[in-house]
Amino acid sequence: MIAKRLVMLLALSGAVLPAAAQQPSAKGDARAEIAAHIPGARAEELRSSPIPGVYELTRGTDIAYVTADGKYAFSGDLYDLGTNNNLTEQRRRELRIKRIAAVPESEMLIFGPKDPKYTITVFTDVDCPYCRKLHSQMAEYNRLGVRVRYLLFPRTGPNTPSWTKAEQVWCSADRNDALTRAKLGQELKTKPCSDNTVAQTYALAHDFAVQGTPAIIMADGEMLPGYLPPDTLLQHLKESGK
Repeated sequence: MIAKRLVMLLALSGAVLPAAAQQPSAKGDARAEIAAHIPGARAEELRSSPIPGVYELTRGTDIAYVTADGKYAFSGDLYDLGTNNNLTEQRRRELRIKRIAAVPESEMLIFGPKDPKYTITVFTDVDCPYCRKLHSQMAEYNRLGVRVRYLLFPRTGPNTPSWTKAEQVWCSADRNDALTRAKLGQELKTKPCSDNTVAQTYALAHDFAVQGTPAIIMADGEMLPGYLPPDTLLQHLKESGK
């Protein structure tokens, strides 16, 4: 997981920070002092955690924890034993909501009613079998009031057939039709264009630690890692209240 790599990054940065960083002055900003000793880290990526003396470090939507003296770092989910709430997952959801909100709908492929009851955002791969299954049932999702906003995520990465197809979809005059045809296995004649957004949405998927597709992001920030039939998804949406 990326969180573990964050901890390794902290260790490689020196593990034990200089004394000045281990004991931040009352007037100093502990976040800035800690960040100064983590390669590529910024003070704004650090914030106080629910544990006194422990700071939360975020990269994308991944989270690790580091002590204020810079000596220790750990990854994993943090629970409030009084409420049994997963505080780390709550934070991940907040970060997902913020990142998704920053993506304009003009950079998404949207299928759905004008006045939906629910909206989901889905990372999709043109060649993924379960992505194709989900798309083949689009009319039913829409009938149930679910609006689907797609972000293209060719899992195989740049310079692969799936990546080229994703670019062709984006560069088509009718992107929705092109996506449908691509998911049916039809060849697209459109040439990739330089202003496509595939690289950006691919990077966003990695920031979200997407492991497979389809990856469904709910309105409350929950990420569902996989296909759900229309009725099952609707039930989950009703239970979440979003």
